Formats: sequence, structure tokens, C-alpha cells
Amino acid sequence: MEQPHHDATDAELAVLQSLWDQGPATIRQLTDLLYPRGGAAAYATVQKLLERLEAKGHVARDRSGHAHVFTARTGRDALVGRRLRAMAEKLCGGLMAPLLTHLVRAEALSAEERQELRALIDELDRKTKPKTDRR
Repeated sequence: MEQPHHDATDAELAVLQSLWDQGPATIRQLTDLLYPRGGAAAYATVQKLLERLEAKGHVARDRSGHAHVFTARTGRDALVGRRLRAMAEKLCGGLMAPLLTHLVRAEALSAEERQELRALIDELDRKTKPKTDRR
């Protein structure tokens, strides 16, 4: 997925999260999901948010059918990573370790999340460990 340089606003992020969770959708489907009691104003709001997201490169529009279908072009991981890097830059001089350490200590991680974190660290260690010459 493409990685645009423009960040998404909170309202745009709600639309992106719906696309990540539900997959491709029309304006009507997104409006019904985001604003269940909404009318024409809610539809117009979602339409405008999608136009902005499309201009920023976060969504793609399929115009082949009567109702246009929108798909997320920016992945959740890419956006989270970009936001975390920006936060580390602002708060920690670009260092990720203090930010990650705080997140791990502040949140109660489940056993499964801790295991995933251990596996990720082990994988990173294997990738960066210098290979010894075995002769």
C-alpha cells in the first residue's frame, strides 16, 4: 500500500478505520456505519471526508459502477508507524526506545501480546545478529 505524506485528521481516521475493518465500501455504506441516524448532512460529510482522503492518497475510488466504491490505500500499520515516528521525534529526539518502553510499561499487555512482542524482538535479534564464520 502506498504511504502518503499527509496525515489524516480524526474524522478522516474514523473513515479509514471503517475501511480497514469492513473492507471496500460506498459512501452510503460508510455513512450508515459512521452515522446510523444521519441523513443528507451525514452523507455529505462522509463524501467530503472521502474526497480529502483521496486527495491525500489514503483511499482509492473505483468509479466503474453506479455507486463509487472506496478502498483504503494506506495500511493501518503504515499510518501507526508514521504517527509513532512523529511522536518519537517530538518527544524523544527521534529515539523510539523511550516511547516503546513507556507504552509497554503503561499498558497492561495480555499474555498473548507479550508473547507476540517477545517473538518480534527475537526475530529482530536474529535478523541483526552478525553471522559467525563457521569453518
